[in-house]
Amino acid sequence: MNLTTTIESIQKQLGVSVDGKAGPETWAAIGGKLGVGASPDSTDKVDDRSEKNIATLVPQVQGYARALVHAASSVGIEIKVISGTRTFAEQDALYARGRTIPNTDIVTNARGGHSNHNFGIAFDIGVFENGAYQGQSQKYKAVGALGSQLGLTWGGSWTTFHDEPHFELRPDWAKNMSESQMVAALNDRHQSGKDVFA
Repeated sequence: MNLTTTIESIQKQLGVSVDGKAGPETWAAIGGKLGVGASPDSTDKVDDRSEKNIATLVPQVQGYARALVHAASSVGIEIKVISGTRTFAEQDALYARGRTIPNTDIVTNARGGHSNHNFGIAFDIGVFENGAYQGQSQKYKAVGALGSQLGLTWGGSWTTFHDEPHFELRPDWAKNMSESQMVAALNDRHQSGKDVFA
């Protein structure tokens, strides 16, 4: 039995949507059965740099970010959350890299208002070895698998823009939406002041 089949079996027993991914609905049901928190809501603080970036995320995502740092540590991989929520202007500045800013590489295909970072549901991690940041490392793939097991969407699994440091928590209401539909809905929610996960 592989992980997806195991999760599907658990989801059937819990009476939640069966998709083989341990997302917020599944964790909430597990938490309810066990009488504990509704998600992998790790309140155990991590390093100061990560905590500063985690604090910018919406509350529903913060526990997932900490849980990922702890999960990586449990298999001997040091990661830090190096980016959290960005303003539209910060996102536009990143989008300019490799386009209008000379001698830089393209780091994103998303303009301000078109990135999940703009809505507090996405974060980027960095792998560190002996305190030094590793921009390239096979360990990103291992962390990607850990994040997927937690129910996060991993940017390393994308086909159009491979982004191994990127993780995000997709709201349940966006489960059957395309990425562009979800971002449009997130923009609407942002403009109206509606909660991202409501």
